[in-house]
Formats: sequence, C-alpha cells, structure tokens
Amino acid sequence: MNIDDPLVLAEVEAASDRYEAALQSNDLDTLDASFWQDSRVMRVSAKDELQGIENIRRFRAGRPPTDAARDYLSRDITCFGDHSAIVNITFLRKADTRVGRQTQTWVRFNGSWRIVSAHISFREIPNP
Repeated sequence: MNIDDPLVLAEVEAASDRYEAALQSNDLDTLDASFWQDSRVMRVSAKDELQGIENIRRFRAGRPPTDAARDYLSRDITCFGDHSAIVNITFLRKADTRVGRQTQTWVRFNGSWRIVSAHISFREIPNP
C-alpha cells in the first residue's frame, strides 16, 4: 500500500481546505457536501453523537454560525492508498479557552473525497 502519495495528499488537502473555509463562513451546502451522504456517516463530539447525514444536517442548520469560528493551529494528514485518509486538526475556538481536536476519516467515492466519520474533542490549556 502506498502511504502519502503526493497526488492523493494534495487532493485530501484541497478537500480539507474547502471544508475548513465552509466551516468558517457557515456555508451549509459545502459542509453538507463534504460528508458522505449516507445513514452510516458519524459526527461525534462531547455534546452529541450524530449518525446519518440527516441528523448532521439538522445539527448544522440549528447551530449558531459563531459557534464554529476558530483559529486553525495545525493539520496532519495521512493517506492510505488512493481512497482513504485521516485528517487531524488542532484549533482554538474564538469563544473558548480549550484546545480543540478534530479527527476526520475521509474516503474517496467516485472521485470525490467525503468525511465518513468525524470526532471533535477539547482539553483545557495547561498552566505554564
């Protein structure tokens, strides 16, 4: 298996960049299109466990746009072959003092990259 093929890595980076820009601007159509359109797709956080694209759509439609505003600290991507990748993002929300982590599993379906599972968690920033 080829790990981190440069062409695949560039495709996943572009898909992740689109998702991040959509998150910052609350572009619900692009956010929705970034996820696998299936009842098995997952989005899990400390507050909820959403399974299925319809539940994720309802969550996004009901969330205040400012709730997603964040400063992007880092992103690590590992691609496995031509059809799967893991994206790990570290961020700070504008209205929160905790460090956020987001792990996304991306899969290529018919030439398009989609998130099939996302997990968001937070930790307190330790005192120096």
